Amino acid sequence: MVHQMARQALPAAAREGLAERLRRLAILSSKQLRAEWQRLHRMPPPQSLSRDLLLRGLAYRIQEQALGGFRQATQRRLDTIARAIENTRDTGIALGSSPKPGARLLREWRGETHCVLVLDEGFSYRDQRYRSLTQVAKLITGAHWSGPRFFGIGQTGLTRREARDG
Repeated sequence: MVHQMARQALPAAAREGLAERLRRLAILSSKQLRAEWQRLHRMPPPQSLSRDLLLRGLAYRIQEQALGGFRQATQRRLDTIARAIENTRDTGIALGSSPKPGARLLREWRGETHCVLVLDEGFSYRDQRYRSLTQVAKLITGAHWSGPRFFGIGQTGLTRREARDG
């Protein structure tokens, strides 16, 4: 669970202590996990949070305390997104950047990882060119999907044609 670069930055004893804290989380009951969340976050966890998400959230928080959190720019961007969701109740917020030619889009689908290369005009998937991500998504899934949505790209990251086709 501990980030590779962070392992090198921590002394061996601190690394082992962190690893042990993370291992201990797995044996806690749901009630104990909720109490630990309250202690670490200074607020109760959301009622609907599953055990798995409680574990993940706690593991992240423990690592964040030991290794540091997000860079300031990343935190500001996340705060902006959170405010926009809170104000609009819309979780389909565009990330505000479009994939540049040469970028690789990855998506795992039914246990297989699919890689699409962004070209100047269109996309390349398995050595074939496609004019839209929607075509690629349909090829992968066998059903009509919005290609940008399938690959997790916001509407601002699309050409007009792709937004229309997607």
